[in-house]
Amino acid sequence: MRRFYLLPAEDDSYSCRQSKRFKIKAMFMCATSRHIKDSEGRMIHDGKLSIYPFVEYARAKYLTKNRRACTLLTKAIESVTLAVIRDMIVNTIIPAIMRVWSVGVSKDIYIQQNNARPHIHASDPKFMTAATQNGFNIQLINQPPQSSDLNVLDLGVFRASQALQYQSFPKNLDELILRVQDCYDFFDPEVLKYTWLQLQYVMVEILKCKGGNNYKNSHHSKRKLERHGLLPDNVEVDQALIDEAVAYLNERFVNVGEAFDYLDAHQE
Repeated sequence: MRRFYLLPAEDDSYSCRQSKRFKIKAMFMCATSRHIKDSEGRMIHDGKLSIYPFVEYARAKYLTKNRRACTLLTKAIESVTLAVIRDMIVNTIIPAIMRVWSVGVSKDIYIQQNNARPHIHASDPKFMTAATQNGFNIQLINQPPQSSDLNVLDLGVFRASQALQYQSFPKNLDELILRVQDCYDFFDPEVLKYTWLQLQYVMVEILKCKGGNNYKNSHHSKRKLERHGLLPDNVEVDQALIDEAVAYLNERFVNVGEAFDYLDAHQE
């Protein structure tokens, strides 16, 4: 499905299609944060943590023409369950956060999940034990339903990484993992700065729609603003817009509460 530009004397490039039954694939968990600056505006953390594959390792039981017996094999975990997610967060993500977190920065951290069914609950005992070590206070929050634009990874990180990964042609799972990791390490961390700003712009649009998703995820020429020194660190929100959203929520919840009181009274 790629487009190639050829000179008039060039022949068409050879193209083939791999069988979907044997397509090399694996799931990954990506962890990023907003960039952190010191009091003088210098970058002390670019927001990149890492990307981790859901794989398991096992020894080959039999001798084949391609490998010897007892060779260490990498196998993709096809069913990512709650236990797998818990193990990834507790034993990989949280230690990675604690390892790179800068001294003097607040240790109150929120990890946002995208509401997938296997994701763990915020009160999971094993998570709470791991999340409160070394003075950290790491909490889990969920992405609002039907709000894919509130996922900072979908706003730019995955797109930037995939644009690089699609230029490679891995032949096995180990090569795929290596290429994905290389792409994550190689992509410009400036993308993270722009995507976190875009996340704030999306939140403003949601406020204008009173919590709906019938808005346009417009661009704001962030690179151009940065060239002119006009790129903000945070998106400013009109106080009138906030007051309007709060009034709408208060009115909505009051009406819902009155409806429940009415039903309770009639049930009694």
